[in-house]
Amino acid sequence: MLRSMKVEQIEDIKARFAKMTSAVFVDFQGMTVEEVTKLRDDLRAKGVDYRVVKNKLVRQALTGAPWLGRLEGALKGMTGIAWSYEEPSAAAKVLKDFVKDNEKLKIKAGLLEGQVLDGKAVSEQLATMPGKNEARAMLLATFNAPAQRLLMLLNTPGGNFVRALQAKAEKG
Repeated sequence: MLRSMKVEQIEDIKARFAKMTSAVFVDFQGMTVEEVTKLRDDLRAKGVDYRVVKNKLVRQALTGAPWLGRLEGALKGMTGIAWSYEEPSAAAKVLKDFVKDNEKLKIKAGLLEGQVLDGKAVSEQLATMPGKNEARAMLLATFNAPAQRLLMLLNTPGGNFVRALQAKAEKG
C-alpha cells in the first residue's frame, strides 16, 4: 500500500472515531462472503458504519488516546469495527443478534465515551441499553406519571359522589 493511501486511511479512521458515540471491535475469521455481506447490510440498515481495518493503522490513528493501551487485546488478528454515530447501542444490538445465528463472529471489545468494554460487557450492557426513542418514551412516561396520578386523585371524590347518588336512586 502506498504511503499516501495509508495516511488517507489513518485520517479516515481518526475521523470516524472523532464523531462516533460508540464502536465495537469484532473478529470475523471463518465467516463466508455471504455472511459478511449480510452483516454489513444489517449494520447499514441501522445507520452503523462497518469497516475491516488493519490493526497497525488503527493504532496509528488512535495515537495519543488514553484508552489505546486497553484496546491492545482487541487489535490482534482479523479486525472489523462497527461505528455508531447516533445511538450508542445500535452496533452492539445488531452484532449481538447476528452472533446468535453465526457463532464465527466474535465480539472482541467495545468503546463507549472513552471507556473500553470487553466483549461480554458489549453483549450484556451496551446491547441492552435503550435506544433514543425508547429512552424518550421512558422519560415521557416519567414526566406524565405525576400528572396522571393527580388527575386520578382529583376525579376520585366526584366519581364516589356519583356512585353514591346512583345507589341512593336505586334504593328508592
